[in-house]
Amino acid sequence: MLKTDDLPPLNALRAFEAAGRHLTFRAAADELGVTQGAVAQHVRGLEARLDVLLFERHPRGLTLTEAGRRYHTRLNQAFRILTEATSDLRPVPERVTISVTPTFAAKWLIPNMADFSAAHPKVDLRVMATEALSRFQADGVDIVVRYGVPPFGASLAAQELFREGVIPVCSPKLMEQAVDLTGLSLLHDSLDLWPEYIEQVLGMTRPARLSGPRFSTITLALDAAMAGQGVALANRFMVARELAEGRLVQAHDGTLQTRHSYHALTPQDHLRNPSVRAVFDWLAEHASVEMEPEPQS
Repeated sequence: MLKTDDLPPLNALRAFEAAGRHLTFRAAADELGVTQGAVAQHVRGLEARLDVLLFERHPRGLTLTEAGRRYHTRLNQAFRILTEATSDLRPVPERVTISVTPTFAAKWLIPNMADFSAAHPKVDLRVMATEALSRFQADGVDIVVRYGVPPFGASLAAQELFREGVIPVCSPKLMEQAVDLTGLSLLHDSLDLWPEYIEQVLGMTRPARLSGPRFSTITLALDAAMAGQGVALANRFMVARELAEGRLVQAHDGTLQTRHSYHALTPQDHLRNPSVRAVFDWLAEHASVEMEPEPQS
């Protein structure tokens, strides 16, 4: 029986195993993060140590010899056993994929993810930021957060996160230059709520069309507002940090109350997974802590 000292160096074995799968030294080098010459040198050293030719060299690649094929089969099995043993000893965190809009991701989820990681270090949270409606099974999504109106279907568990109204915001310097809201350039986003705000909050006739820059996401409209380009509309929770830090100010006291609110949604059976349940409950708990009473309009 061979002693440990009689075994070839591990780096040489790894180089041979990778080269045997790819049948080129270049591809094996790319996988291992070393040079092609280093892989070739390891293999030559292994062949010299074992006194066996493992590869037949050709201009366009490699071919395993019969001895090399037998050795590679057993070595590949050995590396697989090592990998599985290590994985069993150190389990990979369970992955949970959440689909949110880019604005929700940027303005609320990402700033709070450190709190989630600290509370649930064994959950590998993956964030998919998209305006498109995600499909749970087809897109591999566990939870979605969307702005909408219930009901969402009996097969889904739904948790309301934020019901706060919509307010107009702009940079402090821009507000100093304007007498009132009507004197500011309006910044439009994908929700296009300015007509409702003007009609329901300002009590003015609903305009057929409004001028002003148009952006594909609320985040872009808010960035333009902070840059002093006009006034944007946003749910209060999305701009709470900017308001507290003075980067934005509320341009009018009135708040637009809509039927829509942000909800977390997941198939009922997904909640049997402890990691999905942990994310779902964390969203609800963290959102409820941040909710503040609406100011009277």
